[in-house]
Amino acid sequence: MAAAAQGLTQHLLAVIGDAPGIIAGYCPVRGEIDCIPALAALSEKGREVCLPVVHGGMLVFRAWRPGELLVKGAYGIDVPPDDAVVLIPNIVIVPLLAFDGKGHRLGYGAGYYDRTIAALRAQGKKPLLIGVAYAMQQVETVFAQAHDAQLDAVATQKGVIRFT
Repeated sequence: MAAAAQGLTQHLLAVIGDAPGIIAGYCPVRGEIDCIPALAALSEKGREVCLPVVHGGMLVFRAWRPGELLVKGAYGIDVPPDDAVVLIPNIVIVPLLAFDGKGHRLGYGAGYYDRTIAALRAQGKKPLLIGVAYAMQQVETVFAQAHDAQLDAVATQKGVIRFT
């Protein structure tokens, strides 16, 4: 697991590069690949990072720095406390269960990311969407629906696949 997180960090930092703006990550659960080391590295470089919090059927992104307090949120996921500043990310690191070679992802089925991304786009925002996964999570086909947000790239412990 630690080696996978290290490989992911290297590839995630490469795909994000100097792309401007606020970066949203997540705290891993249920065996998801860990993007926290990458967020820590970005924060150390002066980048602003945030984590998602379920709020009203959507996600809001609250500011966070490594070492700051996290509390248990929906589904037992670690999230910043309610008083953390809400940010609008330009780059969203998206967890997933599976992905295909066209940039489609399978999530946990609640639709939080898809609804939130659709809302951001309705506001004229176009965040860079980077899925993160173990390489073995790639499948032949994810049967995407019209409302499913397509990823711009997927970073794994083995490399980066770009879709746009």
